[in-house]
Amino acid sequence: MRHLLILGAGTAGTMLANRLRRALDHDEWRVIVVDRDDDHVYQPGLLEVVFGHREPGQLVRSRSAQIADGVSVVKGEIDRVDTDARTVHLADGRHLSYDQLVIATGTSPHPEETPGMDGALWRRSVHEFYTLEGARALRDALDGFRSGRLVVHVTEMPIKCPIAPLEFALMAESELREQGLRDAVEITYVTPLSGAFTRPIASARLGHLLEERGITVEPDFVVERVDEDASALVSYDERSVPFDLLVTVPLNKGADFLARSGLGDDLNYVPVDPQTFLARGHDDVWAIGDASDIPTSKAGSVAHFSVEIFVPNFLEHIAGRRMTHSFDGHANCFIESGHGKALLIDFNYDVEPLPGKYPVPGVGPMTLLDESRMNHFSKQSFSWIYWNVLLPGRPIPLPSAMSMAGKHATEATP
Repeated sequence: MRHLLILGAGTAGTMLANRLRRALDHDEWRVIVVDRDDDHVYQPGLLEVVFGHREPGQLVRSRSAQIADGVSVVKGEIDRVDTDARTVHLADGRHLSYDQLVIATGTSPHPEETPGMDGALWRRSVHEFYTLEGARALRDALDGFRSGRLVVHVTEMPIKCPIAPLEFALMAESELREQGLRDAVEITYVTPLSGAFTRPIASARLGHLLEERGITVEPDFVVERVDEDASALVSYDERSVPFDLLVTVPLNKGADFLARSGLGDDLNYVPVDPQTFLARGHDDVWAIGDASDIPTSKAGSVAHFSVEIFVPNFLEHIAGRRMTHSFDGHANCFIESGHGKALLIDFNYDVEPLPGKYPVPGVGPMTLLDESRMNHFSKQSFSWIYWNVLLPGRPIPLPSAMSMAGKHATEATP
């Protein structure tokens, strides 16, 4: 009996376990999934918690309940991987052997990496929304915020769901306007990039959103520290952005055990072949989802499209055949823009977000690079699809590779 060990039971790990359980010979392969706890959080819903549209308990379900019968689930903290011995060591002293290893342990915020960020102001006037605890705390802070300087900040790329901070800024502006507080609040979006939208066509078509809503952009801001006494972000070039409420995206990093195992880069992401997800220098170690270093968004759609490519490649690889499927970096992301509307972007490694219709070319019903109520309703309905179709690994009639059909590459301006 050969062992497939999957580290992480988040979106990518759960989908993969369920798909491979059906694809592998049960008499030949045992599938084992390891995670530290049994709480599977629907992460796209965290911003809805922040703005009071969902209760935290609505986002959490049992991890093991999402995993197919026949897959073994082990609860434990991972200490390190010994790739020479093909063994994973857990913090409590247990160890698990493998024939093939898939790392799907994701990424998480690390506020301690920025001086002053997790100090005396943490969870008081400095907040994040990438964890359930953070979303709850930020919701409470926003409930009492009536005036002042609201700063939305990204520490460094890459981050999980890279459009989420922009989404927060737009949603906050909408909520403040509905409450009659907009004129009392100054909103600033602080980014280490050259702008809120860095791809030319997206910038040309969407740049007006922030300007029209009075959101100031502070670009090329590489944060050095949070000045607790002055309540300000301070950059390496000594610029200062004061705040009354700071909503930050801390430095994102992969799991700590990857550094101890010699498998991670400087941010603990696993270097992989971006087309096949096989870890560089290994023929029995893979990384998928947010845990890998592939140069595209760390987003749920990427995990979904990746799994579609991963499964046939994995089956070919363990059979000793050449892998014939190639991932193109396909990602699509909804951006809630407030006022009951949302945007949708669709792109890959080589093609920037373009206008058009999705998923049916010329028909939609969703529009790309344009606000619409249909986009908003589609995002709202996605949670049902996530729990009942995506995680179980049921087929979704969307191609894993990005299609240019219905897109308009020459339309650079509205």
